[in-house]
Parts: sequence; C-alpha cells; structure tokens
Amino acid sequence: MASRRCVASFTRHFRSRLLSSTALGSPQNLIFRALDPPALRGRLSNLFGSPRGFRCVVSLRFSTTCLFSSRPTNPSDEEKEEDEEEGESSDGEDDEARASNCVVQRGKSGEEKVKEAGEIGYRVIGPLDPSENPFKPYEPVFAVVQIGSHQFKVSNGDSIFTERLKFCEVNDKLILNRVLMLGSQTQTIIGRPVVPDAAVHAVVEEHALDAKVIIFKKKRRKNYRRTKGHRQELTKLRITDIQGIDELENFATTA
Repeated sequence: MASRRCVASFTRHFRSRLLSSTALGSPQNLIFRALDPPALRGRLSNLFGSPRGFRCVVSLRFSTTCLFSSRPTNPSDEEKEEDEEEGESSDGEDDEARASNCVVQRGKSGEEKVKEAGEIGYRVIGPLDPSENPFKPYEPVFAVVQIGSHQFKVSNGDSIFTERLKFCEVNDKLILNRVLMLGSQTQTIIGRPVVPDAAVHAVVEEHALDAKVIIFKKKRRKNYRRTKGHRQELTKLRITDIQGIDELENFATTA
C-alpha cells in the first residue's frame, strides 16, 4: 500500500514537472531530476530494480511518447493524413465552384410579372412623365373592362377602385386590355368575349385601404365570441383614354 501511494504521489509530481520543463530527455533522467528529496530517490532506485518498477518505467516511457510525440510513429499514417487533407481541400474547391455557378433568383422575373399581370387584365407601361398630360377631353364613349374577377363601366376622366394591383406603383401608366364592351352615341359593340383592338388607358393614383369591416362570431350558450376587423387593400385608377371605338365605327360605316 505504501509503495502504491508513493508511486501515485511520484506520478503526480512527475507530470507537473514534466509539463513545465521544456527540454525532454529520457524518462529515468527526468524522474531523477524531478525528485528533490533524497529519501524518495533511494526508494525509487530500489523500485526500478524490481519487475514492478520496470513495468512502471515502460508505461511512463510509452505515455511520454504518446503525449509529446510531434509526428506519428507509422509513416503510412502521414500519407493517410496528407491524402485526407488534399481530399478536403479539393472538396472545398468543388463546393466553391458550385456556389459560384449557382445563381439564386429571389422574387419573380420580369416575364413572370408580365404574364401574371396579363392574366389579371392589365399591362404596366412605365412611370408617368411630369411634363406629360395623359388626360384628354371628355368624349361620350364608354367601355366595360374586366380587372381580375370584377367588371367596371368607365369613361374618360372616371376614377375606379379595384383590388390591389401588383407590380405597379403610384403614377404608373397602365393599359387595361380586357375590354368586354364598347359604346358610343351611335352604336354598341359587344366582344366575344373581348373586343379586338380595344384598350383602356389608366394611371395609378394611389394605393389605399377600404373601410373597416367587422367580423363578429358567436355561439350561444358556449361562451364563444370573436370580433375581428378587415380592411381590403385597394388601388385607385384614373381613366385617361378609350381606344378602339373610332376604328370599329369606320369599319362599320364602310361595311
């Protein structure tokens, strides 16, 4: 028991001195350098002469080579490590190349926006020029246009509120190309389902919110009451021109 306690105290003391020392030598030299009391030296010299002490020295030597060796003992391990590093570097380069070639598209492209706006029933021309005056004098002509799922009867100078139109801002010029009917003082033209070569020009004046609508739900004898509010997003359009009625009138008179 005393020899085990001595060896345990010695190993703790030896590890502390070994880690603090810079130059490493053989384990026995380090052991004797680390031991200051001469009484411990005598006991350890007797211990090294026994088979148990020899095993202790061999284990200490093995631990020092494992802890403080700067390179692997087997040269094939070095080759494996180099191959792994080269593989990792090549994989990193491949990933960078893929990331550079990959282009992330956020949002919708211009063609997709034009297609979606055409399905609703309008086309965005561009912003209104400050020096431009798109408003024309009133003419006794009307048109029925469809925007989304709603139909509106409009004339020059009228303003209408539709559901919020996407991909357009205030002062943008629009063409409402889904004209269902055209009318004047002399004739009325009905499309099947739309009138060919007819268009209604408009300008976006503002994006606003409709009046609040209260949604109230109740279940009697269940203590259930829910109150919610909703404000629909709207777009205000000002009609500036109706095109296509003159050409159709001329075609009707010649026919």
